[in-house]
Amino acid sequence: MSLAKSPWIIHVNCNSCNGCDIEVVACLTPLYDAERFGVLNIGTPKQADIMVVTGAVNYKNVNVLKNIYNQIPDPKVVLAVGACASTGGIFHGCYNVIGGVDQVIPVDVHVPGCTPRPEAIIDGIVACLPILEDKKKRKIKGKEVKLKGNEVPAPGDSLDTPG
Repeated sequence: MSLAKSPWIIHVNCNSCNGCDIEVVACLTPLYDAERFGVLNIGTPKQADIMVVTGAVNYKNVNVLKNIYNQIPDPKVVLAVGACASTGGIFHGCYNVIGGVDQVIPVDVHVPGCTPRPEAIIDGIVACLPILEDKKKRKIKGKEVKLKGNEVPAPGDSLDTPG
């Protein structure tokens, strides 16, 4: 069966204001009904195809994000929802914020906005489907992201180097 017919998503909140999270949940309500595309929100990364990330990545949740990403089987697609997940948003430049999700893990699709509408989020999920199929056909593996220890990296340190 084609992955594009029934993508399973896992939603990861990386310290957002919850505005984007509310819109992601709105996609699953009967009003927007993302399930008509076969989209199912699940709670375990081991069965997910698409990782939907909201919020800016900070030094406290970077290892959690990497750990969840590494648990998703290949092929996998990452969708960054909102300005914070894309660039750090209004939190960009704060002492504890690394920035957007793409500073830590590879992102395939960005949904801009603060907060993006549910229609835009569904469009982002639909945009992930051909990427997911292409990765499956070409047998593309996701980049394994190294976890750092419990130490907090200094600003400007590379987060992908083994610690």
